[in-house]
Amino acid sequence: MRIDILTIFPEMFRGPFDCGIVRRARERGLVEIVVHNLRDFATDKHRTVDDRPFGGGEGMVLKPEPIFRAVEHLLGEQFDRQRVAVILLTPQGRRFTQAMAEDLATRERLVLICGRYEGVDERVAEYLATHELSIGDYVLTGGEVPAMVIVEAVVRLLPGALHRAESARRESFAEGGILDYPQYTRPAEFRGLRVPEVLLSGHHAQIARWRRRMALAKTLRNRPDLLEKAALSEEERQLLEELRGM
Repeated sequence: MRIDILTIFPEMFRGPFDCGIVRRARERGLVEIVVHNLRDFATDKHRTVDDRPFGGGEGMVLKPEPIFRAVEHLLGEQFDRQRVAVILLTPQGRRFTQAMAEDLATRERLVLICGRYEGVDERVAEYLATHELSIGDYVLTGGEVPAMVIVEAVVRLLPGALHRAESARRESFAEGGILDYPQYTRPAEFRGLRVPEVLLSGHHAQIARWRRRMALAKTLRNRPDLLEKAALSEEERQLLEELRGM
């Protein structure tokens, strides 16, 4: 996979991709990440990429010309939208989810456009981007941090990126759409707080049932909205009703 990032602050990406899973994926040749300065695609001597909004209002808006020129330079005027995703990062976008990360991980190439200022000319969203994404219901100064989030979420799903592929399938949001179960490690007792006995029993079937129950309980407590679409068995639905009654 190749990932291109368009930004007016390329220096923000020095470091985040040089650590952990993303670094290993790059070293293994699983992903190539290239950061581009959007100002390099402006045509005037001042390298202008923004202007005042039509109709009045505060702030500045990123112009369409440099963005279209950059994407067309990278992909050509026509590209396969099944294999390539052009992602505009904006607070007005759809909320990024694990399911979206899994879909993007199947693409050959991603282009991430980092919004800034008061926004991006709407023609970019309408005629160029394949996706408009937001990482949450809040406003950030720009799309750079969301781009880092999406890159990590996608890259860790690439075959070979994790030491154990099973890890990605058992994490929060991946296991039936609910949160992960609680994790414990040594020591078995810390300041009088003991690890649940079932985890020390060596009984794998009981441990599996306990973990699923605890995952449902944590999801009910912290993210009950996820349970509306979670893929649950009849036994799990009954267990969930018991948890709700407690």
